[in-house]
This record gives sequence, C-alpha cells and structure tokens, in this order.
Amino acid sequence: MYIRAAVKNDAAQIVPLFKIILAEMELPSLKVIPTKKLDQVIQYSFSDPNYLKDAAQTIVAEDQGKIAGFAWGYPNEKENLINQILVNNFPKVGLPADTELFEDDEAFDNEWYLDSIAVSPNYQGQGIGTALLKKLPSLAKNHEKKQIGLNVDWANPQAEKLYRRLGFKKVGTTKLSQHSYNHLIYQI
Repeated sequence: MYIRAAVKNDAAQIVPLFKIILAEMELPSLKVIPTKKLDQVIQYSFSDPNYLKDAAQTIVAEDQGKIAGFAWGYPNEKENLINQILVNNFPKVGLPADTELFEDDEAFDNEWYLDSIAVSPNYQGQGIGTALLKKLPSLAKNHEKKQIGLNVDWANPQAEKLYRRLGFKKVGTTKLSQHSYNHLIYQI
C-alpha cells in the first residue's frame, strides 16, 4: 500500500469512493440526476488536471493496482473554480448546464480545504484514512496555507474522533444540504 498523487486513469476507481460521500450528504439533486450520468460527470471531473493537481489536489492509496482510498482538496479561493469544472461536465453527459449538485460553500477563508476523503469498505480499519490525512500538510504548504480545514457530519462521530486524534480542532459549525457539520482546522 502506498500513497501517491492521483492520475487521470484513477478517475474510474475514485467514482465509487466519491459517491460514498455524496450518499452520506443526502443531496437533493441525487434524487433527480441519473446514476450513470452522475458517475460520468464525476469521472470526467477527476480526469481533469484541475481536479488532480492544478487547482485542487487528489491523492490516492493504492494497493496492487486498486484504489483503496482517496483524499481531495483545494485552497479555499479555488472552490468556485472547482465547482464550475463539475458544472461544465453536466452538458457532456446530457444534463442541463444549470444542474446543481452542491448548493453551499464549504471552505472557510485562509485554509486548504479537505473536500473529500473516503476509504473503500474493503480496506477500512487498516489505517488508510490516517495515512492519507498525514500527507495533507505538504499539499497545503505547496499552496502557502498554514491550516487545513474540513467539515465533519454530526452523524459521523467516528470520523471526528479520528480527526481530533490527529490534531484537528473545532472552530465552528456549518449546515450543508440539511446536515449539520463541525468545521475542524489543523494548524500546520
């Protein structure tokens, strides 16, 4: 198992991991966007250099050619660009350009924002999430950020326990798609 920067060919394996997060968020748009089209949009997005290494950064945990987990984030000032890239992919799969997946801003000011982290159910409990999280400070430093922020759902106390164990501290709360989240910060 090793952690590395994601590449375009990883996109298809990132799709089911990203959808774990989307399902937990219970986004209203998921009830109207056909699954196959959503999968294509996610795959197109995670094939884009802006999602992989330019505006955002994606890292993966690989085990013998399989993506066991991934983490994806970006400097807070890149959030609108990241969301626009996703929206630009909707027409490519036959969805209207005004389709909304995310309705709320997530990142706080002056942070490198960990948008998503997920580990395949087949690999959970093996320290992969921790290994991914430990790689994030170098990504944030590359963007001259001194803190990493993330939102953790109140309904996911196990994840919050992990983040706090690794040094994240609560600095606020936010509401995203009818769910309450604690916003945590890790000072680098």
